[in-house]
Amino acid sequence: VFLHKTLSHPHLYGYCYQDSNDIPDTLTTITELGSPLEMIQLLQTSWEDRFRICLSLVRLLHYLAHSPLGSMTLLDFRPRQFVIVDGELKVTDLDDASIEEASCASNSDCYMEFPARNFTLPCSVEGRCQSMNEKRNLYNAYRFFFTYLLPHSAPSSLRPLLDMIVNATGELHWGIDETVAQLERVLHLYKSGLYLLNTTRTPKAEYREVLEAAILEENYRCWPSYHHKGCLLSVFDVSEAIEVCESHSQCQAFVLINQTTWTVRFGRTCPGKTFFLPPNSSEHD
Repeated sequence: VFLHKTLSHPHLYGYCYQDSNDIPDTLTTITELGSPLEMIQLLQTSWEDRFRICLSLVRLLHYLAHSPLGSMTLLDFRPRQFVIVDGELKVTDLDDASIEEASCASNSDCYMEFPARNFTLPCSVEGRCQSMNEKRNLYNAYRFFFTYLLPHSAPSSLRPLLDMIVNATGELHWGIDETVAQLERVLHLYKSGLYLLNTTRTPKAEYREVLEAAILEENYRCWPSYHHKGCLLSVFDVSEAIEVCESHSQCQAFVLINQTTWTVRFGRTCPGKTFFLPPNSSEHD
């Protein structure tokens, strides 16, 4: 209760209270309803949505590293400790949060053990393991979230930067400040369309615009898609839509709509419904 009241962050929610171990009744306070984190389902969502989850997690960890109480670590970092609210990741349980950095007499006392990897951190002159809370959170974010959610099906021009982020956090070469800065950089490149500047692919056909047209019963399924019965994807502009279409063997035409995602995409340059068809494609009024 003290932690929940002291820490002020939109991704920290709720607490439980039990007066005695002999009494089974507990008090649970819920301030917002979220969906349980299902990793298998997340892997089937768009890269844009998966990136949003990782970004919200890193922003939260950045706050915990610089919280009013000092650097905090989440000792129980399993995915079940999080929920998704409006597409972002939020912590539900602070029972196992700790604000104590481990004391040490030498570097060997600053040993962090994980199932697949171990690390030894420096022991400061003050007798505390340097950034242990921060690094523990960051590595757990890497092993539970980044490796599964960040690189797969990402835009090709962003892959080198995303791979660098995953590798740097997996080796703990970066702290949370650098990690959040690099993920914010990815967000800027993605929202602004700057990631498309390195794309040099030439369209295979000259697409033409067709107004007030409809393509009936010509949709197909693709992965990942925002609609399970068709192929509904996020694009920045017409050029990217052409590139995506030509990467799908089933695609003969596409439609830009004015629906947007959290990064304000889906052909935002076109306010209405517009069709672009390559020459010799079938067209239905």
